[in-house]
Amino acid sequence: MIENIKMPQLGESVTEGTISTWLVKVGDHVNKYDPLAEVMTDKVNAEVPSSFSGVIKELIANEGDTLAVGEVICTIEVEGASGEVAATTIEETKPAEKAAPAAPAPTQAPVAAAPVQTISKTDESGKVRYSPAVLRLAQENNLDLSLIPGTGNNGRVTRKDVLNVIANGVPQAAPVAVEAAAQPVVAQTAPAVEVAKAPAAAPAPVIPTAVGDIEIPVTGVRKAIAANMLRSKHEAPHAWMMIEVDVTNLVNYRNSLKDSFKQKEGFSLTFFAFFVKAVAQALKEYPMINSMWAGDKIIQKKDINLSIAVATDDALFVPVIKNADEKTIKGIAREITELATKVRTGKLKSDEMQGGTFTVNNTGSFGSVQSAGIINYPQAAILQIESIVKRPAVVNGMIGVRDMVNLCLSLDHRVLDGFICGKFLGRVKEILENTTKENTSIY
Repeated sequence: MIENIKMPQLGESVTEGTISTWLVKVGDHVNKYDPLAEVMTDKVNAEVPSSFSGVIKELIANEGDTLAVGEVICTIEVEGASGEVAATTIEETKPAEKAAPAAPAPTQAPVAAAPVQTISKTDESGKVRYSPAVLRLAQENNLDLSLIPGTGNNGRVTRKDVLNVIANGVPQAAPVAVEAAAQPVVAQTAPAVEVAKAPAAAPAPVIPTAVGDIEIPVTGVRKAIAANMLRSKHEAPHAWMMIEVDVTNLVNYRNSLKDSFKQKEGFSLTFFAFFVKAVAQALKEYPMINSMWAGDKIIQKKDINLSIAVATDDALFVPVIKNADEKTIKGIAREITELATKVRTGKLKSDEMQGGTFTVNNTGSFGSVQSAGIINYPQAAILQIESIVKRPAVVNGMIGVRDMVNLCLSLDHRVLDGFICGKFLGRVKEILENTTKENTSIY
């Protein structure tokens, strides 16, 4: 019996993955749980295990193809299979996530809720088939899929092809008068999804290369990051706020402790740990900031799980500090150190990047003083902690040199408004400005 292996859910907000490397080929025998392929997302690199023991019959996706969660990546002839249909994939059914449109796969006996199996661009009936992810992206950008050349199996239009057209335009076809009946049809076994027809975008000008120019291939990880950032900007109406904070007391307190702390604990007490703790405390007091957009409702999350951005030379990862409001500054400092080390040594696990409800980004670590972050979808906001700099400031009617920092908040205006965000930032400011040896414990 032939079964499908599908793209698994590799993170709470992950909706697609890119096949990095196939670890098997057609004709190979595999056991259940053997790794089939390496997959990259914007959050994690992972292996896809086999759901069955059997022989690989067909590799549906090519290396470099990006597929939505639930799309078929390969087929396998199962050993000793009966006529019953077995489970084929690890699937996510969290209500807070907005899943891509799904349609039953074209099998002899339709199975409810299975995604479209896009093996080729055209099936035996001559009707054009596209994956839900491709359909959704084309609709959002008013693209005519029939004009896009496909690079997938048998000319299938992949999500990567659509993203390329969005970035670079599609070749213009000469106008041809045709009968209405001859127009391409998007065929699905579920209720049809109509693809918006619009004039193709004008091709972007080719950037000329000169002697000394360097062409840098875009890696799968970078493509996944780009796709997630594009989705966030397309779906979430971003707004931005900034507040200035005097952290002179915090700086003096931390500097008085850092050497003895490092000697005693074995890891550094960073400024970032103080900021993360202050944000977690403010989120507990203003829980609406700790929310997500879910189509016809807003989900206010109970747990305060803070995503922190950790960069490598060619990628960005967002490990999560779970229940940050329940941790001490010391505990947060330890977890920041451990998670950053795992990222840079390639040991970060998938579950350590799941469940984030709000993101704190330490942009000040590379000298930034003002920035507007892109929201970590599907969260409702991201806070950029900028560089602490000495500036003249007025205190009690006198001008003095103070340690100042900008806190920059990007927010999803579908979920949050300026009033609640202003109060949240004001509370973070209050906590930080009152961080002293007398009223703040790191333990």
